[in-house]
Amino acid sequence: MTSQEPYLPPPAPGSEATTLPPPVTASPAASRGPSSFERGMAQFTQALLRERRADRRWRVFFRLAWLLVFVLIAWTLFASRTHTTASGPHTALIEVRGEIAPDSEASAENLVAAIKGAFEDHGSQAVVLRINSPGGSPVQAGIVNDEIRRLKTKHKKPVYAVVDEVCASGAYYIAVAADEIFVDKASLVGSIGVLMDGFGFAGTLEKLGIERRLLTAGENKGMLDPFSPQNEKHRAYAQAMIDQIHQQFIKVVKDGRGKRLKETADTFSGLFWNGEEAVRQGLADKFGNLDYVAREVIKAEEVIDYTPKENVAEKLAKRFGASIGEGAVRALRSMSPIR
Repeated sequence: MTSQEPYLPPPAPGSEATTLPPPVTASPAASRGPSSFERGMAQFTQALLRERRADRRWRVFFRLAWLLVFVLIAWTLFASRTHTTASGPHTALIEVRGEIAPDSEASAENLVAAIKGAFEDHGSQAVVLRINSPGGSPVQAGIVNDEIRRLKTKHKKPVYAVVDEVCASGAYYIAVAADEIFVDKASLVGSIGVLMDGFGFAGTLEKLGIERRLLTAGENKGMLDPFSPQNEKHRAYAQAMIDQIHQQFIKVVKDGRGKRLKETADTFSGLFWNGEEAVRQGLADKFGNLDYVAREVIKAEEVIDYTPKENVAEKLAKRFGASIGEGAVRALRSMSPIR
């Protein structure tokens, strides 16, 4: 069946012809296509979609990158705590470098772990402490000294100290636990003393017109406060305390050096000497470096380093952790209603 146009009856006689409305045609604006506004919206939408896709790709990239960083850190942390196993008899080396302090590479925690590993390795014939340190905490040095003497007795292995540039104060506290101390003629050795220092700003505050307001619960809680006048009672107490620590240091030196020590009035005064004079006074035994001790004394030329070292990954991890902590503190402060 085919469609036909509708039948229209002819106009009645005498009536005017019915005029049909003109066909509807598209407006000129419609024939021109989308307006500039529509084109702009379309471009904006496409740009927004592209930006979101790119943002999503970057998020995935950074997540994978951080995952790779953490894997690398974990691997290097594990690798840095291990040492190369020697195929036969060897000399075990532990480095004592820099300040002896809780958070340093020469902390008691790091050194004791290394010393234990060196003693427990069946291939190590002796342990060598190579020292280049101005000293530090008597507590940390005392822990290391005690552990060396305990492990010497347990494993029946000799310990030698080899001084590079400096072996002073707390570093010498550690060195006297060794069976023998080797130095260079120009090494600096000694400084057997205890120091407590600080500053006093009481007069400065008075000149500047600044009033120090210190509240304490406890008669001696503000002891050695740098902004208060020095109290003779507190000064005497602190002096007695460091004198007692000094006597502990002296006893450790005498126990370690024994009859080899040629004590004089200056031995425990805090002075230090070059290596040649240190040998003459019995503070050290002989001249020699690490290679000499390994080759001629221990008779095991192969040297294996047992010292745990902080590598780049560990430093990165610490810095990243510090950044995260700082960001968390800032976030908490921003959320706090108290400013």
